[in-house]
Amino acid sequence: MTPPQDRPELPEFALGFPGPLRDRLVAAVLSGTKTATTGLLTEYERCAEPLPSVGQWSVMPDSGGRPVAVIEVTGVRVLRLAEVGREHARAEGEGHLTVSAWRAAHEAFWHGPDMRNELGDPEFTVDDDTMVVLENFRVVERLDGGSASAQER
Repeated sequence: MTPPQDRPELPEFALGFPGPLRDRLVAAVLSGTKTATTGLLTEYERCAEPLPSVGQWSVMPDSGGRPVAVIEVTGVRVLRLAEVGREHARAEGEGHLTVSAWRAAHEAFWHGPDMRNELGDPEFTVDDDTMVVLENFRVVERLDGGSASAQER
């Protein structure tokens, strides 16, 4: 495969915002424990960005903006926040054993100043009816010199 630097057509697969959270999420993806993520449908709508599609490849950057992996989308669902289940919460690989713990962590992120600034709404909040994008993925190639594990292939 050609390195992503030579493939400008690959979109970016950025998790969180640069900093400690992104570093933890990227490490979880590279270790194989994180195989899912959740975004807000409103983010896609406000940026006029198409939803990810199954089979789509993207480049995942670290907090420094360096590409560290090529990711392939293996599943996409759009549903109400209240409908997110335990299996998805666990697949996010952040150690949440219950949906309520997963939701509390995500609400803290979505209600935080970085997300509210990104959305241009200082009072943005989510509720049960907020539409979210559940994305499953796998590592196609590590760009940090390692290779994808058998589980990721």
